Amino acid sequence: MPEILSLDELRKRFLNASGGEVFDPEFGKVAELVFGEGDSRQAPYCGVPTLLKAPYRPDASPDFMDLDIALFGIPMDLGVTNRSGARFGPRAVRNVDRVGPYDHVLRAVPTAHARVADVGDVPFASRFDLAASHRDIERFVHRLIGAGVAPLAVGGDHSVSLPILRAVGRHQPVGMIHIDAHCDTGGSFEGCKFHHGGPFRQAVLDGVLDPRRTIQIGIRGNSEYLWEFSYASGMTVIHAEEVGDLSIKGVIAKAREIAGSGPTYISFDVDSLDPAFAPGTGTPEVGGLTSAQALGILRGLSGLNIVGGDVVEIAPQYDPTSNTAQIAAQVLFEILCLTAEAIKIRAS
Repeated sequence: MPEILSLDELRKRFLNASGGEVFDPEFGKVAELVFGEGDSRQAPYCGVPTLLKAPYRPDASPDFMDLDIALFGIPMDLGVTNRSGARFGPRAVRNVDRVGPYDHVLRAVPTAHARVADVGDVPFASRFDLAASHRDIERFVHRLIGAGVAPLAVGGDHSVSLPILRAVGRHQPVGMIHIDAHCDTGGSFEGCKFHHGGPFRQAVLDGVLDPRRTIQIGIRGNSEYLWEFSYASGMTVIHAEEVGDLSIKGVIAKAREIAGSGPTYISFDVDSLDPAFAPGTGTPEVGGLTSAQALGILRGLSGLNIVGGDVVEIAPQYDPTSNTAQIAAQVLFEILCLTAEAIKIRAS
């Protein structure tokens, strides 16, 4: 229990204390990280915007030395089937001012024990070629993996998860916790198998994603008939309407059971959320998760062997409130906390 002070004790401790002077040992560590030795800090709306206010290190490529986790953008939406615009997602998330550095539920300060930077955007050889863009993404992430750096991406449409998984699961197929309105296990359409409705079918067929260690949460809408591959391959599917029946604790327990102790990737599509919370996306589906439910599920994954993740399908032009970018940034921060914790556990 926290210490309860009398009025005289409160005056003695706090009357002349600055805003950056924090006495609780746990909170003091966070304050020291934010304020240093004084009580001033940069205004959140000043400076060059970066993902989660992380140091901007585009110079880190191609060697990515002295990093544990790389935040990066993938401004590409050539694989969409409905409304375009997710190419602007990374820029929108960078413009979110106030996320982190402390997670009060996980009691986590990820930048306190992990070296984190925004390493810029994936460089694309062509803005017009989907297959070539996937090769560029895979090459970029492969360099990160080779340097021992965990990749956390902001998209972009959901097709970008395929080349990331090809790099992350190249030597060992990974499990996945996938939060989305759609299973994204469809087949080839109009001669293309790289669209955002099919990355996880292809990842399984490529041998980089383990379907028996994959759980898909929040699924709903009129495309259920396209997702038979999820069931045939052994993926676990939890529909949006089941989340309330199972409870958040039940969903978390199932996700932890499916993921197990093996390397696990997290893929979060903002259309998993009801459009009331995240209208800025290309394929909105009513009846989705609340932002609190989504964050609760993610926070329940602490301690799993997380090796990377993505937050995708943010299309800011459909959301004048900027709420979609705000929740995307918060989700990115939660995945950062989980990844930093996993790195700490692996190193112990």
